[in-house]
Formats: sequence, structure tokens, C-alpha cells
Amino acid sequence: MKQVKYLIIGAGSAGLTALGKIRKETDDFLMINGGDYGTTCARVGCMPSKAMIHCADHFYARKKFAAFGINGAESLSIDDAAVLKRVRAFRDRFTGGVIAGSTDTLTSEQLITGYAKFISDNQVEVNGEMIQAERIIIATGSRPVVPQPWLELGDRLLTSDTLFELEALPKKMAVIGLGIIGLELGQALSRIGVEVIGIEMAPSLTSVKSPQAAAKLYECISKEFPIYLGKAAQLEKTESGVKVTLGDNMFEVDAVVASLGRRPNIDQIGIENIGVELNERGMPPFNVNSMQVGDKPIFIAGDVNTYRPILHEAGHEGAIAAENAMAYPNITEYERKTSLVVAFTDPQVGVFGTSYSDLELSNCAMAAFDLERNNGRAIVMDEDKGSIVLYADKSSRCLLGGELVMHNAEHLTHLLAWAVAQKLTIKELLDMPFYHPVLEEALESALRILAKQLYSVEEISAMPKRA
Repeated sequence: MKQVKYLIIGAGSAGLTALGKIRKETDDFLMINGGDYGTTCARVGCMPSKAMIHCADHFYARKKFAAFGINGAESLSIDDAAVLKRVRAFRDRFTGGVIAGSTDTLTSEQLITGYAKFISDNQVEVNGEMIQAERIIIATGSRPVVPQPWLELGDRLLTSDTLFELEALPKKMAVIGLGIIGLELGQALSRIGVEVIGIEMAPSLTSVKSPQAAAKLYECISKEFPIYLGKAAQLEKTESGVKVTLGDNMFEVDAVVASLGRRPNIDQIGIENIGVELNERGMPPFNVNSMQVGDKPIFIAGDVNTYRPILHEAGHEGAIAAENAMAYPNITEYERKTSLVVAFTDPQVGVFGTSYSDLELSNCAMAAFDLERNNGRAIVMDEDKGSIVLYADKSSRCLLGGELVMHNAEHLTHLLAWAVAQKLTIKELLDMPFYHPVLEEALESALRILAKQLYSVEEISAMPKRA
């Protein structure tokens, strides 16, 4: 039986971050990885999708050319095969970059390709070999959720793991599940020229939960392709494609993209053998601030724990897991980063801080500012669409969070998340400089709406005002 001090299971964002920390301290470690190498983000997630979105947005921009005095847009065409080839080239580049300097520098004694399975809380089996470890980090990632009956669709069923492998795109597709990835892919496919039908069981799109932002996002995106909310799809394979039934509605499509979220890779690693009680979803108890599973020298990080399945969070969790694995039994609980989510749709979506669903509305002030015809910069860019929704605590007057549906929301969302992390008050934010003409002026307007709810007339009159 092989014995090591540290065992890392999974070579994704969390596992590789943990590896980077541990290998600086010791050579007494082993990494086991099943399946493809490279992170979910680089292989099948955020990077390939953004490459497709970038191509799609450039082609879609032709529809605005006439308004800007540019002629000839009607002669432009797009080669979807070339787009997919470009996406794969970037995918391979990013994946290679992730692997370079990490797993490709490990020796055969430090890296095993195979699927690990727990035999006990300190032993795993891989490829018929027994490994005993003092401290273990579980970072096995996730896989797309696909209902079992849908597998009968064969190659007419696509996921984010398989879509980018196509040589050419089908003419008509249903995208089922309009979370962040589904909505991004649905809009990109539509802009490339695919006839898209969007379907979502939930009553709203992506992570947007406030009524104002949710309504604005639906209004903007549904102008490009039809969206059905609050409906479950029934799928049936036909001779030429897939029949999609939504209540009284029926559609025939060439293929279906299943974007129903991702399932943690926890169910096939023998997690039931580590000696802790699992919940109804088969997940072990763990501390989100230390990543420790129960009181054991086992740590769980990244998408596999389902807490915040996003790349930067996975990296943060991998670092926490490694620090505590190395310090065990002296465990430190680390403060988690302010929540931050971005969807690269058009308009973009940004969600930061406390979720609208978690707010105590009676203790909050809330502001909604509509960008339509109210922001000079947005108007001249022909991007005057969307909404900014912010909420603040009535007692502390600190910004708590918000939802943005607007052009370039990715940038403002970061700044606002940093403001929440710094516990800035609405007054402190309004004391900041706001240039003219910029999109940030829309944010200033939303902050002033909040200020009127939080401060007295005298306090507001003392705040800086625009000339």
C-alpha cells in the first residue's frame, strides 16, 4: 500500500490551486485525476462560451450599422464552422495553459490518472492500487445534469461539454435551462443564425431575482428569441430531430442543448465510506469557511461541494483547503469573498453581495434605476436598455448588494462587490467622483435614490452635488 501525507483528488481549479500551495512545502503528495485534464472553465465552461459569444456579438452588431451611418451590413455572413473551429482553438490554448506548469511537471509518483474511490476515511483505491493518506482534499468537480430519459436522444442531445465539438451548428435548437450558461449560449447561437427556442422551468432568468431586474432582462432577451418560463419540457426523438412539448405548445427542432446545471462528482467516489452522515443529496457536512468535512482531515473544495460553483470561488476554496490540510489539526476559518456573478449576455447581468432572495426586505432600502433614455453615455452608444437595482441596510446605511442588467455590467459589478466587501455606506459611495458622460452616472442616480430613503434632508443637502 502506497502512503502519502497529502492526497488531492481532482485536477480542476480547486485541486490545482491546492497543489500549487502544497508542493511549495513538500514533495510528499499525490494527485489523482479521472477524465480530462484542465479546469471546467477552460475546457467546457466560461472560456469556450465567451469565445463563441464574442464572435456572435460581432456579427449581431451589423444590425446597428445603419443607425451609425454604416452601409453594406446586409452583405455580411457568418461561417459557423469557422466560429466553432476558433472556439476549439481557444479552448485548447486555455486548457494547455492550465496544464502547463501544473500537472505536466509532476512525476509518475506524484500523479495518477484514474478514478479514486474511498475505502475508508484515509484510504482510497485507484486502478486497483490502495493509497493511504494522512490528509485528503476532494476537488472532483461536476458534470452536466442530464435526465436519464433524455439520453435516448443520442447525438441530438447536447450539453456545454459537447456543443463546442460540433463541426457545424444545427439550424433549429431548443436550449432548455436558462441559467447563466444556458442564456449565454442561447443568445450566442441565436446571433450566429440558429433558430433558438429558450425554455426555463423557473419563473425568472439566470441568477436575477428582484422583480425589476428580472422583468428587464426578460424584456431585452426575449426580443431576440422566444422564451418560455415556468414550463417543463417533454422530449421525444423523431426521424428528423426532436419533438419538444410544452403544455399546449409543440416544436420540432434539430437538436436540444440541456443546460440544467451541473451535478457534483460526489456520488461515485465512495464518499459514504468516510464515516460521516450524508444529507439527502449525498453530500457530507462541511464548513464553508474552512472546507473541512466534519472533524476529519478531509477537505472539500470547488464545484463538488456546490456552495459557489464559480472558478474564482473554486480557486479560493482550494487555497483554504490546502492551508488547513497543511495546518491540521489547527483549523482556521477564513472569511469568504463577497458573492459575485456575471452573465455575458447582452445586456450583461451582474449580481453581487447579499442575494435578493436572502434579504430581510423590512430592514432594507431599495432603488431601481432604468437606463432607458436616462443616461447620456448609454444613449450615444445605442445601449440605453436595462436596469440597476441596489439595496442597502437601513441601520448601517451600507450597500448590501444588487442586480445589474446593462451594457458592460461586468465592470460595475466588480466595483460594487468591492464596495460591499469594504462595507461602504451610500454616502461614502456618493462622495466618490463620477465622470461625465459615463455609465457610472446611472449608478450615481441609483445611489441617490437610496440616499433619499436613508438620510435626512439636511444630510442629503450636505452631500456633493453635480453642477
